Amino acid sequence: MKTVTLPVAYMPLVDAAPLIIAQEMGFAEAEGIALELIAAPSWSSVRDMLAFGRVDAAHLLSPVPVAMAMGLGGVTTPISAVSVLSVNGNVIGVGAELEARLRSIGYGFDFTDPGAAAEALAQVCSEPLTFGVPFPFSMHVELLRYWGAHTALGVDGIEIRTVPPPLMAKALAAGDIDAFCVGEPWGSVAVDQGSGALLLPGKAIWEFAPEKVLAVRTDWAETEPDLLGRLMRAVWQAGRWLCRSESRTAAGELLSRKTYLDVSPELIDRALSGNLTVSSRGEQRHVPQFVEFHDGAATFPWRSQAKWIASRLADAHGANAQDHVAHVFRSDLYRRHLSVTGCDFPGASEKVEGSIRHSAPVASAHGELTLLSDSFFDGQVFDPSPDE
Repeated sequence: MKTVTLPVAYMPLVDAAPLIIAQEMGFAEAEGIALELIAAPSWSSVRDMLAFGRVDAAHLLSPVPVAMAMGLGGVTTPISAVSVLSVNGNVIGVGAELEARLRSIGYGFDFTDPGAAAEALAQVCSEPLTFGVPFPFSMHVELLRYWGAHTALGVDGIEIRTVPPPLMAKALAAGDIDAFCVGEPWGSVAVDQGSGALLLPGKAIWEFAPEKVLAVRTDWAETEPDLLGRLMRAVWQAGRWLCRSESRTAAGELLSRKTYLDVSPELIDRALSGNLTVSSRGEQRHVPQFVEFHDGAATFPWRSQAKWIASRLADAHGANAQDHVAHVFRSDLYRRHLSVTGCDFPGASEKVEGSIRHSAPVASAHGELTLLSDSFFDGQVFDPSPDE
C-alpha cells in the first residue's frame, strides 16, 4: 500500500497527543498514511487552515465545528467532528495577586470544590475577573460561564479575553489577565514560572467534557472516505495506547520534543498522570483521569454533547441552535470507520448529559461498554430531546 501524506494542523498541547503518537508510534504507518503535523500559533489559524484547505484534518476545539454550523465566527465552511480526541484536560488558575488574596482568607486550594472556589473569589474581588482563554468558541469559555452562572461569581463576574495557550503564563505575569482556563501544560508552566496557582481542574465543573475533536471538512469526508477511515483508525489506536499507564514515560518524551510542545517531559507527565503541582509552594493534587483519550467511550462523538454546546452558544450569542447543528458530531462516520477495529461503541448517539453519577454499563455494539461519570458540579442534567 502506497503511503499517503495527510497534512494535519494542531496546537502544542498535551491533548494533541493522539495525533502525535499516531505518527511517532507507527499507527499511521500501519494504515498506509503519514501525518504531516503542522503546529499553529492560534486556534483561529487551526480553524482557517482546515476551512480553506491548507490541511486535511485538525486537532480542534470541540465547540468550533458547532459554532461554524451556527454561522458564528465569520467562517462557515461545513466541518465534521468525526471523533473526540480528548475529554477534559483543562485547568483554571489565578495570578499571584489573586492567589495571595485567597490565601489571606484561608482558602486552601483543595482543587475539588467549584462552589467553594467561587465563593472565595467573590469574597476577595469586588470587580469582574478577566479570564484568559484560548478562543471565544471553546470548552474553556463554556466551563467558565457555566461555573460563574451557578455559583457566587455570577454571570457577570467573569470577563473573557483571548490569549494563545503558550502565551497564557506571560499574560498572567504581565497583569493582562487576572486568571485563566487553559489546557495543559500551559497552566503548569504558569505555576513553575511563579506567575500563578491552579484553582480547579476543568473536570471539577463537568466530569466528562469533550475538549478537542478530530475535525475534517465535510466535503473531504465525503470524497475521501478511505483516507478518513485510515486516519480515524490510526488516531483511535493511538488513544488506546495512551490510556495505558506503561505508555506514560514514552508519551512524555515524545510530546516534549522541540518539534512538538518543547517543554520538559515532567510537565507533560503531570497531565498524563493527573498528579498536578498547583502552586509554587509545591502543593500536589491528584485528579484521576485528568485527561482521557480512550476509556469510557471517550472518543465517541455524542450528538447530545454537540446539542449542549449549541444551546450554550445560542444563549450567549443569540444564534439559532437548530437540531441539525448537532449532526456535525459524526457518530455515523465513527461507527462506519471504526467498526473494523473491534472497538465497542454506544448503541445510541445521544444521552442525557450529566445523568451518569457513577460508572455504568450501557447498550453497545459488543455489550461490554462502561461509561464514566459525566456529572455537572451542580447536579443539573441536559436532556437533548426536543421539547414537546
